[in-house]
Amino acid sequence: MDILRLPCCRLRKPLSAVFLLLVIGAVFANAQDQAGQAAQQSQDESQKQNQDQTQKLADKDKSVPSQASPTQVPEEKEVKITPHEAEELFHSVDEILAFDSKQTGLPIKKQVKRRLTSRDEVVAYLTKHMKDEDVKRLQRSELVLKKFGLLPREFDMEKLLVDLLREEVAGYYDPKTKTVNLLDWVPLEEQEPVLAHELTHALQDQTIGLDRWMKKGDKDLGEIKKDPTPEDIENDEMDDAREAVIEGQAQAMMFQYALAPVGRSIADSPDLVEGMEAETLTGTPNTKVFNDAPIFMKESLTFPYSYGMDFIVKLMANGGKEKAFAAVLANPPHTTRQIMQPETYVSGEKIEPMRLPEFKRDFKDYIKFDIGAMGEFDVSVLIEQYAGKELSKRLYPDWRGGYYYAARPKNEAAAPLGLLYVSRWSSAERAAEFAGIYARSLGQRYKKAEEVRDSSHASPDRTQERKVELLQGRHAWTTEEGVVVIEEQGDTVLVSESLDSVTTETLEKEVFGK
Repeated sequence: MDILRLPCCRLRKPLSAVFLLLVIGAVFANAQDQAGQAAQQSQDESQKQNQDQTQKLADKDKSVPSQASPTQVPEEKEVKITPHEAEELFHSVDEILAFDSKQTGLPIKKQVKRRLTSRDEVVAYLTKHMKDEDVKRLQRSELVLKKFGLLPREFDMEKLLVDLLREEVAGYYDPKTKTVNLLDWVPLEEQEPVLAHELTHALQDQTIGLDRWMKKGDKDLGEIKKDPTPEDIENDEMDDAREAVIEGQAQAMMFQYALAPVGRSIADSPDLVEGMEAETLTGTPNTKVFNDAPIFMKESLTFPYSYGMDFIVKLMANGGKEKAFAAVLANPPHTTRQIMQPETYVSGEKIEPMRLPEFKRDFKDYIKFDIGAMGEFDVSVLIEQYAGKELSKRLYPDWRGGYYYAARPKNEAAAPLGLLYVSRWSSAERAAEFAGIYARSLGQRYKKAEEVRDSSHASPDRTQERKVELLQGRHAWTTEEGVVVIEEQGDTVLVSESLDSVTTETLEKEVFGK
């Protein structure tokens, strides 16, 4: 699958690469304010100022109007910045661009154009740049996500993404016009950290050409006529990994800019950065659209910023700014595993591509709907949704590969979407553990899911330590959408949902070499 992002999403690549790069994501719309507050707190601590608590509260009350995030201010109360303030903001672009260049080592090759724009203009621009193929991807993504249970059946993804545009947009750099767009409804002092983020995109663009660089990973396996190769599946997350590099670098510079006035940096203040980042990952009462989104949506929207920034910070610790910026742009990661576990990127870890079935032959009675990788990020969210975040963090590093294939029976347009999902793990025990979690999800995803007890399978093994059933062997359930089969053999788990028995048996033979 590909990742859901703001304003794009994943499980395929529903929106274009340009579109992805234009907007600071949902929870980070407020990050510039929160980062600034955290930096100020650090400064206060370093100066050991012991202010009276009453005075603190008074000062806080006075500062609220100027520090409020744009997404926290009701639209009717937004105050437009004045022409004088706009001119001052335009002058700050060159200064902040120079700061970003010094911190990243990426050279300034030309001046960046700047433009003041309104919220309606921003939303209209981003909506206009959604391409027809992106809408098709979005529709496929939505249905497959619902089949996995990662979105509610009644969920309207397109509506949510449009609503998020208006609620969360905080500024963008347009690589086509080479222009940074400044927002006329955001107070002057809150724009500068956002500029540090967006002007990093300008430097990236001048170094590698963002459009061209992102398009190298923009291959839609759902649209190609031939069966994908193992290498196609392996590289299906390339755009997600590149997105995390781009946004992670920009996010790192936004935090760096916020910390600079107090003589701190993201390299020497890991605890402070962690606290700032945690704040940005928390919605507010006024980010209702984001707050109400399903887990998969929230995690997808924040992935390139949170995991991406952690990836960049760890590269800086490993090899300095050259390795974290210019070098990684020249040799980018290609999987979410490399982003989530930077040590695998640094070490050059190679995971053997998974052997694939002959999809066209095996699904001869079906019409292909979608196909793609089911990467480490995807399984981390799936486990989190059905077994909790703590178990997810423990288990997802043991992922070693995965793919899905969705199809509809020929001449049965109203039939449920059929699904093959194969995952590989570091050991048979981890595979059985994941199979048990997936089995647990059936009760939440279907109105009825009754196990066929006379099927040939090993008995589940529940351990007190994990409090999770290790599902070993072959199991089958009947549901209102047909039969679900979950089979574990060695380090591999096969899932068949809503496919006929002949097709399922054929796939089992191919996957397990029976």
